[in-house]
Amino acid sequence: MRKYLLQIFIISLLLLDNSFADKKIDGFNKWLFENGHNQYVQRIDICNFYKKHSKEWFDHKCENYPKGRLMLKNNQKIKVYENRWTIPWDAKPKFGTLLYYYYKYNFSHFTNDPNTKQWDRYEALPSNNSIEFDKDLIEDKYIKKQLQKTSLLSYLLYENGKVTIDELSPNDRFGSFVNNETKLRSMSVGKTMVSYVMGHAICKGYIDSIDSTINDWSLVNNTLYQDQKIIDLLNMSAGDQKFLEYSDFKDGGDTDTLTALEAMLKMSNKKKSNKKFNYNGLLPHLLLNYILYKTGDDFELLLNDIFQNDVKIKNSIYFYKHPNTSKDVGNANSMFFATRYDYLRIARAMLTDWNNDTCVGQYLKTLHKNKISKSMRWKDDKNPFLNPKSYAGFFHTSYSGMSKRPVMGMDGYGGQVIMIDFENNNIVVIHSIHLDYNWKKIAHGAIK
Repeated sequence: MRKYLLQIFIISLLLLDNSFADKKIDGFNKWLFENGHNQYVQRIDICNFYKKHSKEWFDHKCENYPKGRLMLKNNQKIKVYENRWTIPWDAKPKFGTLLYYYYKYNFSHFTNDPNTKQWDRYEALPSNNSIEFDKDLIEDKYIKKQLQKTSLLSYLLYENGKVTIDELSPNDRFGSFVNNETKLRSMSVGKTMVSYVMGHAICKGYIDSIDSTINDWSLVNNTLYQDQKIIDLLNMSAGDQKFLEYSDFKDGGDTDTLTALEAMLKMSNKKKSNKKFNYNGLLPHLLLNYILYKTGDDFELLLNDIFQNDVKIKNSIYFYKHPNTSKDVGNANSMFFATRYDYLRIARAMLTDWNNDTCVGQYLKTLHKNKISKSMRWKDDKNPFLNPKSYAGFFHTSYSGMSKRPVMGMDGYGGQVIMIDFENNNIVVIHSIHLDYNWKKIAHGAIK
C-alpha cells in the first residue's frame, strides 16, 4: 500500500511538473484566471509542494520566496504544436488545445506574454448610429449540433434583409468565452478587408484605379512589384511564385513579421515569372501599406469614414500595426479584428453597395469581372479554399454549382468564412477555431 501511494505521489509530481514546464501557456493560464475561468486553472504553492532544498525546490527559486510561490496550474490536456503558430489543418485537437489556441489567436497580443509578439493597431471607432438588424429567427438543429461538437464559435445567416439564424457556441463548449462584443481574429479574411479599403481609397480619390501601378511609392523601386498593376496584386497574379508560398518566403521567414520596407528588401532585384495565381500573405500587407502611403495622415480618417459612416459598426475594428515603427517603413498589417456582428455589417455594406451600384459597388463588380482561375493542383469540393475555382481581388469566387452567379467569399485559416450572394441577397458569417465543421453544408449549402 505504501509503495502504491508512493507511485501515485511520483506520478502526481510528474504531472504537476509538466503543467508548469511549458512557459508557452503561462499567459493563457493568467488570462483564464484573470477572467474568472477558474474551473480550468488553480493556484498552487509550488514551494510547499516540493521538499525544501530539493533540486525541484531550487529550480523554482523557492529560496527567494520565503512566504511561498503561487503558480497557476492548468487542468486541461493541451498540445502546443511546435515550430508553427497555428493548429495544423489536419490535426484533431481536444478541447483544452482548442481553448488555448482560441486565446492565442484572439487575445495573446493584449498580454505581456514574452513568447508572443506585441502589436499596435490602426483603428476605426464605433459609429454613433450603428446598423441594427431585423430578425426572423428559425431553429436549425443541424447547426446547433455542429456548434456542440466542433470548433465553431459563431454562425450568422442573413437572408433578404433579416438575420434568420443567430447561434453562438454553447456554454459547455466556448460560449462563456465569446459574445457579441468579442473581437474575433480575421485570419485571411483580413485580405478581403484590405480589398474593401482599397475600393474606398479609389472611390475617394486617393488612388486612381485598379489599373494603376504603385510605382510612385519608392519602397517598390527595383523590386518584383515595380510596374505591376494593382489588379494583378489584388488577384495574387504578380509572378512571385518562385519566392513566396502562403505566409512564407521560400528562402526563410514569415511575411507577417516584416514591415513593407523589410519585405521589399527581400524582394529587391527579383525578376517576376509568368502571371499565375499564387496565394500568399505578402500582397495584402503590401497593398494596405500602399494605401497608408497614399492617404498619409488621413489613413485612420479613411478607416473611420468607411467603417463608421458606410458600414456603421457598433464596436471598434482594427488592423495590426508593427510596434515601435513609423508608417514610412510600411508598418500596417492586414490582420483584422471585429465582432461577429460587425463582420456581418461589413458584408451587408458590400451587398448594399453592389445593389445600389455605388462607386464601391462598381469596384466590387469590376473585381468579379476580372477574376482569374486559381488553377489549383489540389481540389476538395468540401473545403472553403479549394472549392471556389476563381479569385477576384482578395475574394474567392466560382464556387461549385454557382460558377455563373456573383457569389464572392472570404476564407480565413481555421474556418473563418464570409460568403455573399449578390444575386439572392444572402450572407453567411462563420467563425471557428479550427476547420472541423461541415463547411459544405452550413456555408456553401446556406448560399446555394
